[in-house]
Amino acid sequence: MSDMKKPAIGWIGIGKMGYPMIRRLIDAGYSIQATDNDPAGLDRARSAGASAAVSLQDVAARSDIVISMIPNDQALRAIVSGPRGLAGQLAGKIFVDMSTVSPTVSAEIATAIGSGAAYIRAPVSGSTETAEAGKLTVLASGPLGAFETCQDVFNVLAARQYYLGDGEQARYLKLVLNSLVAGSAALVAEALELGRAGGIEIGTLMDVLCDSVVASPLILYKRHAIETNSYAPAFTVNQMVKDTTLIAAAAAAKSVVMPMNDFVNSKFKAAASAGLGEEDFFVLARSP
Repeated sequence: MSDMKKPAIGWIGIGKMGYPMIRRLIDAGYSIQATDNDPAGLDRARSAGASAAVSLQDVAARSDIVISMIPNDQALRAIVSGPRGLAGQLAGKIFVDMSTVSPTVSAEIATAIGSGAAYIRAPVSGSTETAEAGKLTVLASGPLGAFETCQDVFNVLAARQYYLGDGEQARYLKLVLNSLVAGSAALVAEALELGRAGGIEIGTLMDVLCDSVVASPLILYKRHAIETNSYAPAFTVNQMVKDTTLIAAAAAAKSVVMPMNDFVNSKFKAAASAGLGEEDFFVLARSP
């Protein structure tokens, strides 16, 4: 596609992740028709060079590829199967959902869209920083030909992209990754609490941790937040409550027992109840 005219892209959802992704696509020469329930988000998209679409149907009519980046299952159902949704409006087009949603609802969306359109499940792994830098990871499943058509678009947004199969595989892999990320935050928080209780200064703890066999890109990325006890959100506690709840439901549907995830879910719910819901999820590691 790089040697051909770029496809017109419709974009639904201009939040913390959606906005930098839109901006990168516009800078790469793509035409974007955008819509969002939040007028402020739509204003930001316009300021970056996107055109404002008046409805979901308008997005579909003016686009070759329609991409959504929305917060949850309910929002995905609403934009596809709601009374003014995309179902029936996507014939001959590609619909790409890059959100983190449940495999069950994703399968419902595939049925609602039907065979007249190609549906790519393409959740991303990364943060607002990696979105701004175009270094997300795209996990994709759905029709192979449609995935190949979207690869140039994904290359603008991501440093890595993986094609996983023709069904809901991408949804499951995103939950697998987030299970490990959530568990890492809880385990690091618990270990650091023991270290502090033993009289070890947090800088020394992090020096040794980050130079040990258990160091990881995630821990290195969160090092500054832990050492400064400052948890400006890249991914919030509330978002992690949502994701660990999705993980629990997906596991139950497949008869997979995940007691560790259940425990981690309870830790994030407790943090949210303590008023930390909009802090970064690594706030579990905060010093008293």
